[in-house]
Amino acid sequence: MAAASGDRFDLVVVGAGIMGSCAAYYAAKRGLRVLLLEQFDFLHGLGSSHGESRTIRATYPEDYYPSMVLEARCLWEEAQAEAGYRVVTSTAHFDFGPEDNKSLQSVIDSGGHHREVNIRLIDRGSSSSVFSGVFALPDGWIGVVSDIGGVIRPTKAVAMFQALALKKGAILKDRTRIIAIEKDGENREGVRVRAAGGEIFLGSKCVITAGAWMKKLVKSVTEIDLPIQPLHTTICYWKIKAGHEAEFTAEGGFPTFASYGDSYIYGTPSLEFPGLIKIALHGGRPCDPDRRDWTASSSGVMVDSVGEWIRKILPGKVESGNPVITQACLYSMTPDGDFVIDFLGGEFGKDVVVAGGFSGHGFKMGPVVGRIVAEMAIDGAVEGVEMRHFGIRRFAECSIGNAKEFEEQVSSH
Repeated sequence: MAAASGDRFDLVVVGAGIMGSCAAYYAAKRGLRVLLLEQFDFLHGLGSSHGESRTIRATYPEDYYPSMVLEARCLWEEAQAEAGYRVVTSTAHFDFGPEDNKSLQSVIDSGGHHREVNIRLIDRGSSSSVFSGVFALPDGWIGVVSDIGGVIRPTKAVAMFQALALKKGAILKDRTRIIAIEKDGENREGVRVRAAGGEIFLGSKCVITAGAWMKKLVKSVTEIDLPIQPLHTTICYWKIKAGHEAEFTAEGGFPTFASYGDSYIYGTPSLEFPGLIKIALHGGRPCDPDRRDWTASSSGVMVDSVGEWIRKILPGKVESGNPVITQACLYSMTPDGDFVIDFLGGEFGKDVVVAGGFSGHGFKMGPVVGRIVAEMAIDGAVEGVEMRHFGIRRFAECSIGNAKEFEEQVSSH
């Protein structure tokens, strides 16, 4: 049954990327009548929830993310079992960088507080004993190996949660751009969600998971100016040199990885494109998601810094001249790199929940974020997660948000 203007739902979810699709599923799983709205086509490539791979890692400088990743990992397994197919390939994870890097030291400290993460330290002298000696750590660098890593197929994962939501009775509607969210004028209970085409959908509760469009939509709804900056980023795939292809596969034991230092470089095993490996810079250019220059970051520092890194860390293993494939993607960055998950407040009280600003590292936690926001919308509170780090009002208290004692990991170029 399709959604029609004037229909009433228990929950209206605006934005059908990974967070919104998960929220719709977990709400529908609890028996609610759910509507999931998307401004573009479902599974489009214009935002942050598309492409070939996203990383799973439980090693974080912040000590409040590992437990969320651990829960998300269980939820990924449950969802795959229900769907009957897999979207996650499990691997180890490898963090490394200069020994005096504060972010890396915080990763070690945080991992030590979460025994399930199961980290072990690797010094430069013993780096040849892990991952077939592929990584050549420079002098003064150390590594941290964790059993918890993996590669998610993002487009397939979003499709999976949308299919599971449909199976639970949710209604999905794409090509529906939302221009206003208002209190229901008749009884002041619930919300009216207005689309550009004139449709009005009524919901007892609403969740906004609009990704890079979050700032614009929330600003149009309230006077709140969320400090969420969209960044246009470039994903790079590099050619593995002949004879070394097997060393970089998940089957061969190659991990997901993150390299700390002057630039934060990350990568995944050779999976989506045989003979190529994804290695990219964690950063991007500020942009308007509706007015992007699709070629602005396909060269320059976004590529050059990775090529230099390859020559230093993977000498003789990967071609470092130019990537074979580049793909565009979007980050939604907050000043502190932490999520925004909160009630919108004001006249909306607890009727509207916002979830955004996932800062290039949230995809892996999609299921737990979906569970959290569905629970917040339904119950008015959430169990099992410390939410104070994700509140909107933290930016009113301090413009940069949560204080961090380590270096910024994401840079704008």
